[in-house]
Amino acid sequence: MSEFVQTHVTNGAGIITLDRPKALNSLSLDMVRAITAALQQWRDDTNIAAVIIRSTSEKALCAGGDIRFFYEVGQATPRGGSALLEDFFTEEYALNHLIHFYPKPYIALMDGVVMGGGMGIAQGGPDCGVRIVTSRTKMAMPEVNIGLFPDVGGSHFLSHAPGKLGMYLGLTGATVGAADALYLDLADHFVPERELDALSSLLAATPGRELRTAIASFCQPLREGAGASELEAQRALIDRHFAHSTVAAIMDSLRSDAAPFAQKALKMMELRSPLMMCVTQELLRRGASMSVADCLRMERNLVRRNFEHGEVIEGVRALVIDKDNQPKWNPPSLAEVSDAMVSRFFEPVWPAAAHPLRHLA
Repeated sequence: MSEFVQTHVTNGAGIITLDRPKALNSLSLDMVRAITAALQQWRDDTNIAAVIIRSTSEKALCAGGDIRFFYEVGQATPRGGSALLEDFFTEEYALNHLIHFYPKPYIALMDGVVMGGGMGIAQGGPDCGVRIVTSRTKMAMPEVNIGLFPDVGGSHFLSHAPGKLGMYLGLTGATVGAADALYLDLADHFVPERELDALSSLLAATPGRELRTAIASFCQPLREGAGASELEAQRALIDRHFAHSTVAAIMDSLRSDAAPFAQKALKMMELRSPLMMCVTQELLRRGASMSVADCLRMERNLVRRNFEHGEVIEGVRALVIDKDNQPKWNPPSLAEVSDAMVSRFFEPVWPAAAHPLRHLA
């Protein structure tokens, strides 16, 4: 279904390989559909005991959704109401749900850039997910940088990170490496670059039913090579500042702290969409007590509201299309963001019975 997704079966394992290197494997609608079709076909196939997702590029597993597509389609359609946009986010989030509850080991080789939508196709559920990071891993949920919010289940997996680390990642869009990913419980195993060929050989030679155990045995001696987690070292600082009840209070708290880590976080937040940082804070608060399915339904609602508002269109224009790095956020300052503006994003777009993800269990 997509020229950018290769699928094959070998040794009792289904292999999904993303092959869109020039776009860092950014997801198109056709790619979402191809991955979904393969997973649905293999789910009930008794000859397939595990699934592996990887890419042909050492630079990225997946850098996210195709934001140029978001911009072009959103610009061409008043208030972002394009059927193509609707289909993309509905089907992407349904895929995220399918992956989270997949009944067979779902092994994600998170080599290189893994951001946004890439996290959505890599974060398998606690029962069967096997998430491998490498010394090249660059992980982030950077959506606030383009005027969006942490979606693809981010309201669930960020809100369940230790302490306030998920809030920190969501509001700053900061990028982390392998050691931090392991500490955040957003990865299970680490493999250094020098061992990747050996890992590939292991994946190819091991029967699907034995892959999970074989990977754990292979990776266990390598874990210490990931090094120390900076987020663990900065945990007390992050928990202190990001526990405040408003984004403005968080930024004021950071402003009063001369520590380089605090100042770096503040500088990142000063560039983000004020409105979407406030929406993200509320999103993560709500997500902490919601199921995966309800989180994805909430995010689907917020996507529609975001494109109605236009914040992501402006963010993509400034950072990707025109590259002037001067987004005209609406509103331009935190002081102008009202509770009513934030609440608007959470108002239901559809009756519950008509929600496009109503069937997720």
